[in-house]
Amino acid sequence: MQGRRKVYKELFMSTLKLSACTFGGGFVIVPLMRKRFVDELHWIDEREMLDLIAVSQSSPGPIAVNASLMIGYRMGGIVGALITALGTVLPPMVIISVISYFYAQFRNNAYVNAVMGGMQAGVAAVICNVVVDMGKSVGKGLLSIGLMIGVFIAVYFFKVSILWVILLCGLIGYGTGSIQEKNRAKLGNGGEQR
Repeated sequence: MQGRRKVYKELFMSTLKLSACTFGGGFVIVPLMRKRFVDELHWIDEREMLDLIAVSQSSPGPIAVNASLMIGYRMGGIVGALITALGTVLPPMVIISVISYFYAQFRNNAYVNAVMGGMQAGVAAVICNVVVDMGKSVGKGLLSIGLMIGVFIAVYFFKVSILWVILLCGLIGYGTGSIQEKNRAKLGNGGEQR
């Protein structure tokens, strides 16, 4: 029981700190979650983190909340998921409540606008870093690279709905996974026949 409480406390404090110190949306929190849960705590590995992010991104709702829910559930079941959701939602809720109360004073303040402009530039850099880091792990092989380029062209230039992109990529992933599984089975059977 004591070990469970320690995990719950770590989940809550980690997501609370990450959420409180992250500006710019869900994709900014992703590398910080990866650093915390993969690199520092070693609770999950790199591949599993990528899978959690992929599912979080394709699920409805904010990616930060979805990712924290999945990590919380993975580490502490339903209670862990609820604790990480609370830790992720609490700081933005408090900050937005305070900002909305003082919005009229902030709206035309030159200093606040300058800070926001600087934060936008920092957020853009962090998102680019996420894309490059995740691309290194995912983009192995011609199919992955071709798929990334094809999806970018379809969405950016031809305005294809992201729903169709997700469905198509899911079907391609299922197909390639099935082919790889069949090849492994053939190799396994071939080795036994000798």
